[in-house]
Amino acid sequence: MSNLQVRDVPEDVHRVLKARAAASGRSLSEYVLEIIQREAERPTLDELLDRVRVRGSVDLGDAAQKILRAERDAA
Repeated sequence: MSNLQVRDVPEDVHRVLKARAAASGRSLSEYVLEIIQREAERPTLDELLDRVRVRGSVDLGDAAQKILRAERDAA
C-alpha cells in the first residue's frame, strides 16, 4: 500500500471530516480513504465520453413523433 499526505487542508474542512468520521465510528484516515476509493471507482466525465466514442453511434430507428403520427394517420 502507498501513503498519501494532504497538506494545507482548511481548518473548517478538517473539522467537518473529523466530525463525520467520528460520527461513523471510524478514524479520520479510514473515513478519508473511503472517500478517495469511492472517487477513484467512478469514471470522470472525460472517461465516460471516451467510452461512448469507442462504442460508436447507435441507430435508434424512427423517432417517436414519426411513429405516433403514422398511427394517428392510420386511425
